[in-house]
Amino acid sequence: QVQLVESGGGLVQPGGSLRLSCAASGFTFSENAMTWVRQAPGKGLEWVSTISRGGIIDYADSVKGRFTISRDNAKNTLYLQMNSLKVEDTAVYYCKISGFASRGQGTQVTVSS
Repeated sequence: QVQLVESGGGLVQPGGSLRLSCAASGFTFSENAMTWVRQAPGKGLEWVSTISRGGIIDYADSVKGRFTISRDNAKNTLYLQMNSLKVEDTAVYYCKISGFASRGQGTQVTVSS
């Protein structure tokens, strides 16, 4: 069965950086586009970024220029490098297979001074 396990979240000051990872199993990772989404307290899911199986990348305007999505197909792992973090980036971050609803348990990112 599909398993997605996010890690790397934490508490960071504004302007700081974090690198999230998503370990995938139970499906052919290399053949699927992958997506990061996030959910801030009291808000709905927000799309953050997608990387296609061929490496085509897209970002939400709110994170463009600050976040970098990447994938390592040999390790079945998806990454999200987050730089210049802002308070409004505080959320639970989830990875998912693009086009499918199921996602991992998420990792909490808190940006606060």
